[in-house]
Amino acid sequence: MNSAGAIAFDLFGTLVDFTSLHERFAGHTETPQVFVESWRAKQLQYAFLSTMMVRYQNFDVVTERSFDYTCALYGLSLDRQTRAAAIEAWHYLPAYPDAAETLAALRERGWKLAVLSNGTPEAIRRTLEACGLAPLLDGMLSVDAVRAYKPRPEVYELAVAFFGRPASEISFVSSNAWDALGAGEFGFTVHWCNRSNAPAETLGVKPSRVLRSLKELLAS
Repeated sequence: MNSAGAIAFDLFGTLVDFTSLHERFAGHTETPQVFVESWRAKQLQYAFLSTMMVRYQNFDVVTERSFDYTCALYGLSLDRQTRAAAIEAWHYLPAYPDAAETLAALRERGWKLAVLSNGTPEAIRRTLEACGLAPLLDGMLSVDAVRAYKPRPEVYELAVAFFGRPASEISFVSSNAWDALGAGEFGFTVHWCNRSNAPAETLGVKPSRVLRSLKELLAS
């Protein structure tokens, strides 16, 4: 990607790694990976449900309530302090090793870069500042502005307004297949960073490119 333009990035699972939470729960459950994956799945389910029911709850609330559900599902009983620390850890996820290098190189080439996330504005800011990616981005866009979650079209419209370009002139990068699908249907040029080697979605438009690493964005 040598011709400068505009790129919107998903945050959770794309630039920052929520699987880093596995280690945090190793002392609380015999299956920490399963616990974190279940938490993530319920988090997304609650986000989708709140949008479909037109009963918007911000992502901090969704994250907390999905965590409590997952604890109940696996019979995990935590004291108040441990519970609060576990939920708070979601806002301090580490960046993937390829994130900073890729963003810095794209900025050097003249690309305008933004995050478009389900997170709240404060959560996005804290996460990006904590992992060191904030200085590499021109914008931090939150679904709070439209009170609905991706893949609703009005969420992707935030990037159109921010960059001042039509959707066809904006690239979108996500590791979440459902997000890549929604962005493609909206009209973005989609780069699906398939970190987990997952099968492609069988609904909707196909992504323009499938990546294994963000660094592949730097290839011409």
